[in-house]
Amino acid sequence: MIGLFLGDTVFSKIVLNKIKKLKKKYFIIDFSKNSKFKKNNYSHRISIGKFGKIINLIKEKKSKRVLFAGKIAKPKFSSLRLDLKGIYYMPSVIKASKIGDAALIKAIIKILNIEGIKVISSISFNPELSLKAGNYSKLKPNLEDLVSIKKGIKYFNKLNELDHIQALVVNNGEIVAKEGREGTRKMLIKLKRKTHGILIKFPKKKQDLRMDLPTIGLQTIKDCKKYGLKGIVLKSKKNIILDKGKCIQFANKNRIFIKII
Repeated sequence: MIGLFLGDTVFSKIVLNKIKKLKKKYFIIDFSKNSKFKKNNYSHRISIGKFGKIINLIKEKKSKRVLFAGKIAKPKFSSLRLDLKGIYYMPSVIKASKIGDAALIKAIIKILNIEGIKVISSISFNPELSLKAGNYSKLKPNLEDLVSIKKGIKYFNKLNELDHIQALVVNNGEIVAKEGREGTRKMLIKLKRKTHGILIKFPKKKQDLRMDLPTIGLQTIKDCKKYGLKGIVLKSKKNIILDKGKCIQFANKNRIFIKII
């Protein structure tokens, strides 16, 4: 029996569909904003403040493993009703939420570990979503592009664990855009059109790789075309690519490279 903490974004549905296809026994703790899994007979809507109830459900189901998939929205803490474990753990959760969404989930994972519940990788059942090193498009980066990529990787290596940057754009060896808490798409929207830059998405330092892996999908590739980017670079086996076939097809048609290093 696998416990699924599911939030928003299409990724959570992809994970759920794969588990169904594999005929794995599961139950859902629905953390999505608008209860998107309420029609599922195995779904439970439990407030993030009811840690006692969450932990009791997991143990009642005799589940030894849980995973997180999809964006889990930060709740309005002032309106939460807490049980006893919620009262005990909530200060650490609130503190983490001020850092960001990833830190919020990390705090919940830490609580589950304390309670003896193992959290596994979000792609444990979907390894096909993560690619190993290689060039996945017909177009490959040229020597100038490789210099820019090297510059971007060097920048990522200098970041500390408190930095939120998970993506940046490099052009002619210069960093021209950095992702903030608002995400990759909003970073790209701020770009001048036809920058001819390269989008690099890497995990943050000391990031918990069981969740919140850098993710791209067809919309990301379309945004790259819209803003004139030449290619996308991701880290081997530390990424999620949604609609892989469509992404590669669109990239080939529009002369955009997809490189995993």
